[in-house]
Amino acid sequence: RPDAPAAPAPAGIFPAMASPAASPDSSSHEALSSVNSAPACSPASDSENLSPDELELLAKLEEQNRLLEADSKSMRSMNGSRRNSGSSLVSSSSASSNLSHLEEDTWILWGRIVNEWDEWRKRKEKLLKELIRKGIPHHFRAIVWQLLCSATDMPVKNQYSELLKMSSPCEKLIRRDIARTYPEHEFFKGQDSLGQEVLFNVMKAYSLVDREVGYCQGSAFIVGLLLMQMPEEEAFCVFVRLMQEYRLRELFKPSMAELGLCIYQFEYLLQEQLPELNIHFRSQSFLTSMYASSWFLTLFLTTFPLPVATRVFDIFMYEGLEIVFRVGMALLQFNQAELIQLDMEGMSQFFQKVIPHQFDSCPDKLILKAYQVKYNPKKMKRLEKEYATIKNKEMEEQIEIKRLRTENRLLKQRIETLEKVSA
Repeated sequence: RPDAPAAPAPAGIFPAMASPAASPDSSSHEALSSVNSAPACSPASDSENLSPDELELLAKLEEQNRLLEADSKSMRSMNGSRRNSGSSLVSSSSASSNLSHLEEDTWILWGRIVNEWDEWRKRKEKLLKELIRKGIPHHFRAIVWQLLCSATDMPVKNQYSELLKMSSPCEKLIRRDIARTYPEHEFFKGQDSLGQEVLFNVMKAYSLVDREVGYCQGSAFIVGLLLMQMPEEEAFCVFVRLMQEYRLRELFKPSMAELGLCIYQFEYLLQEQLPELNIHFRSQSFLTSMYASSWFLTLFLTTFPLPVATRVFDIFMYEGLEIVFRVGMALLQFNQAELIQLDMEGMSQFFQKVIPHQFDSCPDKLILKAYQVKYNPKKMKRLEKEYATIKNKEMEEQIEIKRLRTENRLLKQRIETLEKVSA
């Protein structure tokens, strides 16, 4: 988990939650997954370390989730249009009273978490982690994400309006890419849409506060998701914090050195845990970067539909990039038998068309599989040092080659000069 300090919950923040005009509720399935995603097959976690009261609370949530799933037909008939923060999370006339109870209990629980944030972060961390893995309810995501990354009271927020008055050298590039960001989502459709305008504003503001990174393609998907949850000033602050504290800035630097490290670490996991698949990939010249680069750069936002990707993002906000490694390995484990039968072209198609929709109906299965993946933080740290050593050696070799080339060029010039003199 990124070492960002825990921020205190602002006074009186519940129940009047800040929420944007747009939300990712593009389907009734989103509503189903975001109300309370406590699966019957609960993700492997720290449950054994929880107190009896906390275990009872989790059991209650899981029982309610089973009731929710039993009434999923009613949920599918819900209106999937975007709703603002004042609307009910479950508002369909066809939803049963069980769902109303579920909504009420979920609001009470997460309202308590937000109002007692310091207490939960310090003394109930295991239970909080468990609940986040089960999915943060949509209407609480805005404030919980801000609290998780300590973005509720950032000085840079006061600079935002001034930054928008300035011009950025990245503006043309940002404008060009904005139409490609969530092109099917209602909030971002159309050149003059509110979504495209606020997305441009946040990307431009960031390019001005961090001129070394400026604007990097792919980052707009992360900002776009934030804007589906919260107003642009808050989204800007959260994005700044993610870049600073969650390794994203290193990923998006022009050299993209951190992406190289992530790919190196992922290849180690692949070689160690799925050696047969690793050999097949190599035999087909199917490079890890060809399928995994977008996983790290967009945190699966360009891989999965929003309901599934947002669940992964919930966990990323609390546990950092580890979840990307876990989900990526879970996908390969789940599909190893099929992938081994395919050639390079077949695998490319499989990653683009089949894998993205395998967990649409049950994101919890994906989370469960992700936490069954073996992941050793100490080993990953060791790989980081190993990678740095390799890169330093490569750099030294490049410097030496450059020096020898320069020396060779100077010698040739001297020989040519001597030949002219002797002639």
